[in-house]
Amino acid sequence: MSNVYIGMSPKQKMAIAAVLTLLILAGALTVIWYYFKIDEVSVSGNKHYTVSQIEEMVLTGPLEHNSLYLSLKYRNKTIEGIPFIETMDVNVLSPTSISITVYEKSIAGCVGYLDRFMYFDKDGTVVESSTVRQTDIPYVAGLKFDHVIMYEKIPVEDEKIFDDILTITRLLTKYSIRTDQIHINSDKEVTLYFGKAKVLMGTMDNIDEKMINLKGLAEQMEGLSGTLDLENYSLDSEKKYVTFQRDDVEQHHEIVEGETVENGENSAETQDGGVENGENTGQTQIESVENTENAPSE
Repeated sequence: MSNVYIGMSPKQKMAIAAVLTLLILAGALTVIWYYFKIDEVSVSGNKHYTVSQIEEMVLTGPLEHNSLYLSLKYRNKTIEGIPFIETMDVNVLSPTSISITVYEKSIAGCVGYLDRFMYFDKDGTVVESSTVRQTDIPYVAGLKFDHVIMYEKIPVEDEKIFDDILTITRLLTKYSIRTDQIHINSDKEVTLYFGKAKVLMGTMDNIDEKMINLKGLAEQMEGLSGTLDLENYSLDSEKKYVTFQRDDVEQHHEIVEGETVENGENSAETQDGGVENGENTGQTQIESVENTENAPSE
């Protein structure tokens, strides 16, 4: 190598050295770029966002697709400031693979306030505000408050109402029931809405048993308009059916046609007549579902 520099001026020697250095660096960067290129990403803990959405949040540019760069960028750091997410941890598993662990905010429900959806946790503390309604988070109506401040509790008269809301949302999740709205009135009576149908749950007494029964009835109400009464229902009740008061009698007859039997053994028994002039009462007796497998232990 020293023979290369014979007869060269110092400037020429420096230029050649610089070129060689650049070539070495370029070669090293090329090796690093391809050797540490990420081609496998695993995501865990995500509910509100899809795997692809989480990947886009972390791998924001060409450099972020390099595991060596990511290991330096997120060393002893977490990703914050993303709606509905507390933090995200990024771990480099190998030169070509990383894992992303998502820690989402614990959200019990949301309320409407000034054209925004205010999401709150189990204690009623507002943890997120958005103009977008997350359909997998229950919308709660009926609460009385005059203002909402981020990271503070919603100022309701009785804060214990949030314990009831948490119980309801957990049971809805447990029994895989999707409701459009939870309404709680001043007497702490609960009403659940499913499209044009509503379910009167009453107070929190026997709420688990009511939810067990509702799980088997929710599909029967699909497409119906009316009210299902579960206020006084319990597994110990001798009454084996609950009443659905229809808003549209003709619509309901069309849906249950062919399912009504005289002895009421089928899942829906239509009760026509009920008034002296022979007009339809608009009520349907739906046989209760006794799911003792998931019943609460005494």
